Amino acid sequence: MTAAPAVAVDAGSRYLRVARADGDGPPRLVDLPGTVPGEGLPTPDRVRGDRAAALAAACDAYRAHCGPPGRLVVVHPHGEHPRPATDMGNPPPQLIGVPHSVLALLRHAGTPPLSPVLVCDLGAAGVGLARCVLTGGTWAVSGAARYAPVPGGYGAAFDRAVLDGAGLPADDPEVLRLLALARAGSTRRTEVALDRMVARPDRAGRLADTVVHEVAGREVTAGVVHRAFAALTEGLDRALAGAGPDRTPVVAVGGAARSATLVRHLADRLGLPVPLPDGTDPALTAVFGAALVAAGRVDAADRYPHAVAVRVHRTVGGLPRDEELVVSPPGTLAPGGATVFAETGGERVWLGAAPAEGGTGREVQLLVRGAGARSGVPATTVTVSAAAGDRFHVGVRVTTDGTAHLVLHPLAPDAPVPDRHGAEPGAQEIPLGALPADPAP
Repeated sequence: MTAAPAVAVDAGSRYLRVARADGDGPPRLVDLPGTVPGEGLPTPDRVRGDRAAALAAACDAYRAHCGPPGRLVVVHPHGEHPRPATDMGNPPPQLIGVPHSVLALLRHAGTPPLSPVLVCDLGAAGVGLARCVLTGGTWAVSGAARYAPVPGGYGAAFDRAVLDGAGLPADDPEVLRLLALARAGSTRRTEVALDRMVARPDRAGRLADTVVHEVAGREVTAGVVHRAFAALTEGLDRALAGAGPDRTPVVAVGGAARSATLVRHLADRLGLPVPLPDGTDPALTAVFGAALVAAGRVDAADRYPHAVAVRVHRTVGGLPRDEELVVSPPGTLAPGGATVFAETGGERVWLGAAPAEGGTGREVQLLVRGAGARSGVPATTVTVSAAAGDRFHVGVRVTTDGTAHLVLHPLAPDAPVPDRHGAEPGAQEIPLGALPADPAP
């Protein structure tokens, strides 16, 4: 009996992309009824803007045509906390962020890993930038900078600018459909006209009247498209400003990364992007990487590579002493994975936190220890609600949006006993923000 195939899904605001990586062959889109070649299934209007509903629609379409998958990996934008779909069925999905899925594709292709590297996700919904640092074969991802205008998102802002410039209604679904069809058939012509406008500013006025395509009986000129690009470049600049001034190697993916004009704008600020393997379509890079992970042909490498500890105060020989209690050893925390509790000899460690100044709470300092470091680097200090004599099992977990949480499970007669895989009801959770990708020694 043939095993059900492993499948990856990227539920975007414009297209639902379902991909497989069978055998030793390259990843490919699954040809479902209604699929646009090279794009995927158009996202139904009823689920557009609701990623969980779009994901459910993609999975339903796949099951109806191909049956249930053997394994399901779902792509989500970094820095976004996905809302679970109400009915995903079986198997339960593994979530993987865009940076990890993109880097998985590059690693599988044998591209030498650059570290640090920025993954720039230029999608229809928004621009996402994530700083990725490779440590011990695992990627630490942090520093998410995102620009997602509303209503409609990043790509919709560009569409509105094009249609406004051409004197067409920007909120008519049929006009938007015709724009997408016209653009698909004139990409090369548009890019050539824009290239000439940039290369010959003295002739930009004449070139601006070049007709690049026609929508609903109206001509769309290169000048209209060039002016509309401000909606894309300004959004990209906002995200870049949030990522810091350093010139770091960048990988550009997402549908808008197909635009040579936008990629040139990115290159002017950060340098030429890292080439994608074998000319991979940037819009499909994330789902292809996730398909390789789903098929077991490459590891997601998404576990946090550094040790996470808390500072504890002990009395040894009658003298107070500060120590570091490792909660999570290197390579154990995974986004969306189980809570990792501090253990010694296979048993949970309990501790009480030092009182915070001027209050009844307790202060907990979180440390991150890089490979080879003798001591941890302070990441954050939080005050937790606790009374004198309270004791806790202490753990850490990371949600799919990259946010770390300190988990304190009380040791009390009426408290549920936590299992080895996570905190039970009754635990106190404190968001800590993103863990540092490269803690200073």
